[in-house]
Amino acid sequence: MTATERVQPDLIRPYGDTTGDGMVQLSFTLPLPHDKRAEGAALQLAAKMGLDPALLVHAKPIGDGYTFFVVYGSVHHLVDLRKVEVVEREFPLLSPKEVNRAIKTRLRRKLVVVGACIGTDAHTVGIDAILNIKGFAGEKGLEYYREIKVVNLGAQVLVPELVARAREEKADAVLVSQVVTQKDAHIHNTSTMSAAFREAYPAGKVPLLIAGGPRFEEGSAPRLGVDRIFGRGTTPGEVASYLVHALVASKESSR
Repeated sequence: MTATERVQPDLIRPYGDTTGDGMVQLSFTLPLPHDKRAEGAALQLAAKMGLDPALLVHAKPIGDGYTFFVVYGSVHHLVDLRKVEVVEREFPLLSPKEVNRAIKTRLRRKLVVVGACIGTDAHTVGIDAILNIKGFAGEKGLEYYREIKVVNLGAQVLVPELVARAREEKADAVLVSQVVTQKDAHIHNTSTMSAAFREAYPAGKVPLLIAGGPRFEEGSAPRLGVDRIFGRGTTPGEVASYLVHALVASKESSR
């Protein structure tokens, strides 16, 4: 029996040096200048978080009156795998050829996608990885798909501008990327975007709304008013397959 074939336990602890030792590493910043008092405060915080014993492995000033810490220590908490909730992918992954064929034969026109980074977010790496032809993780972006028309509006796009362009392009889907998360900016911006689209479009005519970014919680799409959330590591092929699932296959099955 190989290691991957062994029966996995339901209760597990973190692993550091030996199995089940509970060792974890975490980092944080305290609003204190770097000195012995600050280091003591960091260890006190680590102890209150359940690290016992806690070891300070890194401390560095990061500005006037602030210190960044890394601590290492053992926790005694168990993880119950039976209570872990996972959002499973409900659609098959398709090749670019299969995506193009599905759109051409079923939709019978190009599928229009409008993408942008909204609000003050200027981080276009995520949206470009999905939309630009160069793609991500060895996969070509949506611009590579001949049956998909991509309109990439870039960074710091205001929500009214996004809505207006989506209406102008008769978008089937709108993709927004949110990397900036300070003070839950990604949640606020996504909720604002969703509300604006539902106000601007008649009921049942709103484009497919998709948000992506590394800090979104799985399963948060209904709460944010969007159709789908994609997190860290999402590839263009996943997004293209979802577009076919949501806009092509689902429409055909409802006939």
